Amino acid sequence: MSTAALSPLSTVPGQVWQWRDYQIYYVKAGENPQRPPLLLVHGFGASTDHWRKNIAELQADFEVWAIDLLGFGRSQKPDIAYSGDLWRDQLTDFIAEVIGRPVVLAGNSLGGYSALCVAAQRPQWAKGLILLNCAGPFTPPPGTPEPSPWRKLMGEVTKGFFLQPWASFWLFQYLRRPAIIRKTLEKVYLDRSAVTDQLVADIHRASCDRGALQVFSSVFKAPQGEKNDLLLAQMQCPLLMLWGEGDPWMLVGDRAPKFRAAYPHPDQYEEHFLNAGHCPHDEIPAIVNGHIRAWVTGLS
Repeated sequence: MSTAALSPLSTVPGQVWQWRDYQIYYVKAGENPQRPPLLLVHGFGASTDHWRKNIAELQADFEVWAIDLLGFGRSQKPDIAYSGDLWRDQLTDFIAEVIGRPVVLAGNSLGGYSALCVAAQRPQWAKGLILLNCAGPFTPPPGTPEPSPWRKLMGEVTKGFFLQPWASFWLFQYLRRPAIIRKTLEKVYLDRSAVTDQLVADIHRASCDRGALQVFSSVFKAPQGEKNDLLLAQMQCPLLMLWGEGDPWMLVGDRAPKFRAAYPHPDQYEEHFLNAGHCPHDEIPAIVNGHIRAWVTGLS
């Protein structure tokens, strides 16, 4: 692909890969056999489009790949059980079959958790890991009190309610409205001007695909995956943490020390706190791209 043909506002032309009888959408830009490829993994509800500002700049220095996780973006949305293990296997097979050599994985939110699963459990395919406001649970510290019986009951009632097909249907119809998508994004971006019509349209478009409701409903049914601390303890490759400090979902002040403490190689750990929200790669792309470029070049 020609670098000149791509601007930060362009939708990167993509291709389709057949995986386990499912259609998986991905994009590729740039060439550089001297450095490890980058594989960018989006968060819940997003897609390869969420990385367009990063691909446009990073392709000058790296071979850059981005992929739509099964159930999201332009990838197929089958009615199956979704989990971190499923996306781990999708990413691992993509690296092995399509890219063909180990990569540096970069993931935001749910994509960060999926990338962490690859780096921890399929280490032969990870040259490095970049996590941007990574999702995923941690093991409760010893002595953590059990939730009260009332809180347990309310949690079970709430989960049971959203497991009802009619409830998840109406919630999905509400949340997928463009005006609600915009309001949600404006709560998790510090710079509201970064919440563009194009960004809203990208997210809304995928919600209109066949099977999108079933993917949304599966969130309430999926078992909790492996804990982040147990995954981090298995890691062998270097780790770069990029935190948007204004993220109201990930509570950076609480989560960042947990990642730092669980990762066993402090000499291979780098961390930066940024003036952004949940999606720093899209909100402040030039700063994030600079950190990625410097760090990955250092690995090479």
